[in-house]
Amino acid sequence: MAKIISVTNQKGGVGKTTTTGAVAAGYKLKGYKVLCVDLDPQANLSFSAGAETEDCPTIYEILKGESNTSFSIQKMDSFDIISSNILLSGIELEFTQTGREYLLKEALSSVKDKYDYIFLDTPPALSILTVNAFTASDFIIIPMLADIFSLQGIAQLSETIDRVRKYCNSNVKVEGIVLTKFNMRTVLSREIKGTAELIAERLNTEIFNTTIRSSVAVMEAQTNQLDIYNYSPKNGAAKDYMDLVEELIERGL
Repeated sequence: MAKIISVTNQKGGVGKTTTTGAVAAGYKLKGYKVLCVDLDPQANLSFSAGAETEDCPTIYEILKGESNTSFSIQKMDSFDIISSNILLSGIELEFTQTGREYLLKEALSSVKDKYDYIFLDTPPALSILTVNAFTASDFIIIPMLADIFSLQGIAQLSETIDRVRKYCNSNVKVEGIVLTKFNMRTVLSREIKGTAELIAERLNTEIFNTTIRSSVAVMEAQTNQLDIYNYSPKNGAAKDYMDLVEELIERGL
């Protein structure tokens, strides 16, 4: 049965989609069967993977019950993916029925036995899509910039996770916080890392030992619809993300 992992932060620009794609592709390179689900209406993960988002069944149709989960999977070089599109942005108003928090969990139940890992790229908002992701997940990974605004966002995220644990999924675990676009040489980054460790304690988790360097190559790889390992295997960020994959595996994830 697949381990389901949400990569989340309601603040945009923290490297959430980049982290989802890089970690998923890293696991694929290690020989695991990997599926990604794009839950962001902006569909950035879908684009960067080279997946179709129009004229094909997406996670929107799956959640509405209009498409079968297995038939909606696209097999890409870096990982398999269920894509997203802009229609997903209206789902908060469309889905008002009782039990709407469990739609994704139910949808993934039919494919869990076909994969080792399922990664969920969540939207930059604490919406019903994020709640669905947490309800379906075994683990949560939180990418975070080394800045004060990211720290404020983590506190809000903690409240949502607590609510999901109380009402929908008592077993979901915050596996850790990964610092992205990180430069240990700056005083601010070192200070924020110290504060982030305090917030990690509040979430009953920790900061990953691996930090991710900023790199233009990451954006170039996404623009060219390639994963960072194929685009620039010797790049510092590629090494960092593979180190993160290895750290996760060492933790038993």
